[in-house]
Amino acid sequence: MAVVPAGSAARGRAVRWAMLGTAAVVLAADQITKSLVLRLHPVTGSGLVSVRLVRNTGASGGIAAGYPVLVTLAAVAIVAVAGTLAVRTRSRAVAICLAAVLGGALGNLSDRLFRAPGLGRGAVVDWIHVAGRGGSFNISDLAIQLGAVAAVVAMFTADRARVRRPDESWSK
Repeated sequence: MAVVPAGSAARGRAVRWAMLGTAAVVLAADQITKSLVLRLHPVTGSGLVSVRLVRNTGASGGIAAGYPVLVTLAAVAIVAVAGTLAVRTRSRAVAICLAAVLGGALGNLSDRLFRAPGLGRGAVVDWIHVAGRGGSFNISDLAIQLGAVAAVVAMFTADRARVRRPDESWSK
């Protein structure tokens, strides 16, 4: 049984299951779509969004390509930080958003660990291309970016709600 800090949102059974489910759904959706793209080799047009199979040894958008071991270590750090913050936060919304980041980081990390050319040097399968945006990405990249932005928004929203709430000591 994992030790969960007393003030954290993750102490409730429902929140823990929601976090686990969110991370698992993101990871599964990422791996299933990558497998389909690799198997079917679809080629779709040149519209706003198209499918382009890219094997990315760098981070999102090809940053740090050619340094797969460094990028793998960064992915491990992201998994550790997202998991720790998700368990320690007091906000349920932030915990769920960070679980999406965790699922995405695990999706890309699994590619780096288990895909060619080998352990810790594998290339991530990117396949979504948006016209006018450099590079391709995948479901994990979306989950990481959207989850991180949503977590920040949820933190600011929670802080604003906490500030607006009247303090009980003032009303006495």
